[in-house]
Amino acid sequence: MKISGKTKVLGLLGYPVEHSLSPAMHNAAFEELGIDCCYVTFPVRPEFVRDAVKAVRALNLAGVNVTVPHKEKVIPFLDEVAREASFIGAVNTIVNKNEKLTGYNTDGRGFMESLSEAHISVNKKNVLILGAGGASRAIGYYLCQKVSKLFLYDIDKKKAGKLIRDLNKIRRNVSVFSYQLSAISRQFENIDIIINATPLGLKKGEPLPIDTSLLNPEHVVCDLIYKNTPLLQAASKKGCKTLNGLGMLLWQGVFAFELWTGKKPQVEVMRKSLRLATEALKAR
Repeated sequence: MKISGKTKVLGLLGYPVEHSLSPAMHNAAFEELGIDCCYVTFPVRPEFVRDAVKAVRALNLAGVNVTVPHKEKVIPFLDEVAREASFIGAVNTIVNKNEKLTGYNTDGRGFMESLSEAHISVNKKNVLILGAGGASRAIGYYLCQKVSKLFLYDIDKKKAGKLIRDLNKIRRNVSVFSYQLSAISRQFENIDIIINATPLGLKKGEPLPIDTSLLNPEHVVCDLIYKNTPLLQAASKKGCKTLNGLGMLLWQGVFAFELWTGKKPQVEVMRKSLRLATEALKAR
């Protein structure tokens, strides 16, 4: 990739961001299509979020992705927010067009595309989402329009209740699964797909978000973390079909790329770069 005075710059706002796989994915796509752009990371401490968004316009960046902990905090500083992102209450992509900053959220679309690619259908299925944070809002926005019944579990009753009420404004098929994990075993036979949108079970010695003895080979288990998490490992041993978040990462990037450039990237080029970057991280 050759950098010149005409090269457009895009990047990722977050803190920390040094571990991100996005630069490898997007730069490979720019190079493949001969687009004179480059993608870098911008570690932005929380107290500088407003300044960072202003810099997107001031420095004439073509756009940026936004990751934790800034997805919600950037919204007040944008000129416009797409309907989906407004509902979700979080932005993961900002487009700078004629000095107008518009916020989008491609996470939900990315997740749905990853399901389709893995031949996992949610149509008329009963789906349980573990967690009621921003990621759950993003995927719930789409899932509630497809599934037969969407169940939600979060230890925070207030947060879960708000998400349920919001999703039911789109389609009235969302309900709380249980506020007590101990009660899940009594209802688990009604669930087809389990989606973990929490970080539970990642730390050594930390319990998994569900009792995996409840799983059977008919269950599909997804985790939004883009690696083979302990939950997915346990589910695989029970014969479940599993899916991690790498596909969601890929496809949210594909849709962001289209918003910035108006062009469709070479998906397989982006996928390969993600795989190589993931392998490089494991080797460290």
